[in-house]
Amino acid sequence: MTEKIDFTKAFDSYQARVGEFRVLEIPEMRYLMIDGHGDPNTSPAYTQALQALYPVAYKLKFASKRDLGRDYVVPPLEGLWWAEDMDAFTVARDKSQWDWSMMLMVPEWIDETMFHEAVDVVKAKGSVDRLDDVRIETLAEGVCVQTLHIGSFDDEADVLEKMHDEFIPGQWLSLSGKHHEIYFNDVRKVAPDKLRTLLRQPVTKRA
Repeated sequence: MTEKIDFTKAFDSYQARVGEFRVLEIPEMRYLMIDGHGDPNTSPAYTQALQALYPVAYKLKFASKRDLGRDYVVPPLEGLWWAEDMDAFTVARDKSQWDWSMMLMVPEWIDETMFHEAVDVVKAKGSVDRLDDVRIETLAEGVCVQTLHIGSFDDEADVLEKMHDEFIPGQWLSLSGKHHEIYFNDVRKVAPDKLRTLLRQPVTKRA
C-alpha cells in the first residue's frame, strides 16, 4: 500500500506554537498560486480563486498516486497578503485594501507537465472561473519569523504588532517580504475562536 505523506507533520516549516516567535530558515517550496485583491469575505475573486485552486490540487494528488506511486495529503490553504499601506493589516484592518496570492503547496516531484495535464483535465470537465490564472511557482522566503494564532482572523492584529514591532526589531531583523498565513482548519467547519493559523513573516538581518 502506498504511504500517504502529510507534509504538515513531515516538514518543520509547518510547526509553530502559540505565544512563541520562532526564527527559522524556510526551504524553497513549490505552490499552485492565484492572485487577487479585496476583502476575502466579500470578494467574488477570492471565492473564484479557491474554486480554481482545489480541483487542480486534487488532480495532481491523484495523478501522483496513480502514475508515480506517491500519495500525499493535499496541504492546507496558504496566503500571501500585502497592501500599499501595511497598517491596513495591523491598525485599520481595511480588508478592501488587501492584495493576496492564495496557494496550495505541491511536492517537488510534481513537474510542469503534470501541472498542465491537471489543468486540462479540470478544464475538460466544465467551466471553472479563473482556471487559466492558476500557475505553479517556486517561493523562496529564506529566514522567517513565525508563530501560531488560535482564534478569529480579526484577532490577529495584536499578535502581528508584537511580531513586527517588538520581536523582529529586538532580534536585529527587518521585515523583508509578504505576510504569509497557513490555515490549518476549514473555516466552514470550525468556529472562529478555534481556528489555527500559522503567521509567518520573512525577515533579513539589519546592517
